[in-house]
Amino acid sequence: VDHPHGGGEGKAPIGRKKPATPWGYPALGRRSRKRRKYSDSLILRRRK
Repeated sequence: VDHPHGGGEGKAPIGRKKPATPWGYPALGRRSRKRRKYSDSLILRRRK
C-alpha cells in the first residue's frame, strides 16, 4: 500500500498542496468529523 507522501528520490518533500492521510484525505488541520453527527449533543465543550 503506497502513501500519498511516498516515492520520489531521496528525502523528497510531500509534493502536494496539503498533507494527506494514507487514504488520500486531507490531514493536519482539516476537520474530519461528520456534520450533524448523532453524538453531537453529548459534546458540551471543546477540549483545550
